[in-house]
Amino acid sequence: MTWSATARGAHQPDNTAFTQQRLPAWQPLLSASIALPLFFCAGLAFIGLGLGLYYSSNGIKELEYDYTGDQGTGNCSVCAAAGEGLAPPPSCSCAWYFSLPELFQGPVYLYYELTNFYQNNRRYGVSRDDEQLSGMPSALLHPANECAPYQRSAAGLPIAPCGAIANSLFNDSFSLWHQRQSGGPYVEVPLDRSGIAWWTDYHVKFRNPPLVNGSLALAFRGTAPPPNWRRPVYELSPDPNNTGFINQDFVVWMRTAALPTFRKLYARIRQGNYSAGLPRGAYRVNITYNYPVRAFGGHKLLIFSSISWMGGKNPFLGIAYLVVGSLCILIGFVMLVVYIRYQDQDDDDDDDNEE
Repeated sequence: MTWSATARGAHQPDNTAFTQQRLPAWQPLLSASIALPLFFCAGLAFIGLGLGLYYSSNGIKELEYDYTGDQGTGNCSVCAAAGEGLAPPPSCSCAWYFSLPELFQGPVYLYYELTNFYQNNRRYGVSRDDEQLSGMPSALLHPANECAPYQRSAAGLPIAPCGAIANSLFNDSFSLWHQRQSGGPYVEVPLDRSGIAWWTDYHVKFRNPPLVNGSLALAFRGTAPPPNWRRPVYELSPDPNNTGFINQDFVVWMRTAALPTFRKLYARIRQGNYSAGLPRGAYRVNITYNYPVRAFGGHKLLIFSSISWMGGKNPFLGIAYLVVGSLCILIGFVMLVVYIRYQDQDDDDDDDNEE
């Protein structure tokens, strides 16, 4: 045996059914009697599922209010004008009054919505330091370069949390009040602000740095808050389990949205006399107006929404299933017409050949 033959034999695959591709295989031969029922069955299934999703979404109640403060649209216009061109704008308060003629079925979720805000911008989306947000002391004092120009303050101190996402944190606040009887006093409706962030974000991705002498403020010593913040990150909440990098509002904001119009959860209404929903009556929402949006042509909305088994209101999914199902049915009929036409032609050709 020559050397070349030996080398070729050493590199040959084993003589097995798998390596030599001798395993039994099945290749479907799709005929009209198989393909047409598949298209019709798939179309009917998609249409049925789409109808269920669409009507389920339409059954969700929503109540929304645009409190941007455009001229002549309510008392929030005074706040919008007062904060125009100022960063950060002065704190201002306004209110939204509404009434419910019947029970707003719970559980009720309170969202805020922003429009024309591109959190999906590439430079904006990477302007953060995940190591810093995970509580690493070294990253706290040495923010990542991606955070620039919100990496260090004018005094040269490292910013915590750094980056454009954190600097643009939504900081409007709301409280809900209910007037049970006409002319009676308003009673505050409890808003459950806990558990509004994703579990993985709150328990895995975001961590405060180790306490120094039992103090979170000392752990952040030597850092500066973002330029648009009025207070440091360790004062976001008096609750020690909801301040710093693990503040629920902060964690919710740091999960960036994919579209320029988005909603983020602010609170749930499910406590006390409001566990079943919002009873009929008059309501007032006190709004602390801090967040400027008119500079980039955006709008701010408040939304009260119920939910269903599929989550919040989202008619797109049901419409998408209906469109796909209709296309399957349409394609099935087109294929059926083509099949019948050419089947008759083949039968005529067979008759001619027999003659």
